[in-house]
Amino acid sequence: MSEPHLNASADCLFCKIIAGKIPCFKVAETTHSLAFLDINPLSKGHILVIPKYHAPQMHEIPDEFLADVLPLLKKVAKAVDAKNYNILQNNGSLAHQVVMHVHFHLIPKPNQKEGLGISWPASEVDKGELASYLKELTAKM
Repeated sequence: MSEPHLNASADCLFCKIIAGKIPCFKVAETTHSLAFLDINPLSKGHILVIPKYHAPQMHEIPDEFLADVLPLLKKVAKAVDAKNYNILQNNGSLAHQVVMHVHFHLIPKPNQKEGLGISWPASEVDKGELASYLKELTAKM
């Protein structure tokens, strides 16, 4: 069920996994997506779900591939049956993306030690600045 695999990159680790050139611990697969166990998990049940379309960032993935990823992620999350979990998707090296092929992490959080640890350095913003940014943003959509 490996088709379609579009825009493949010969140097991409995940493209090689999709093509069957590198083995993986496949959890599930659809026409547009692949789910497999992370080989360096943060906790038991850490699974990657990837679109079968090569692009470094989420906004570059065609909608039909993105529309397939979330239902597969949901199915995998139900099978993992973790009470607490994170869904993580990074875009760009500054955002901690290591493999430059869009991928979603399902990371169970069974306790304080295992799973994803997050620091959230929130700051207060002037409401006028937010309103101005909202206007700018919605004009681009």
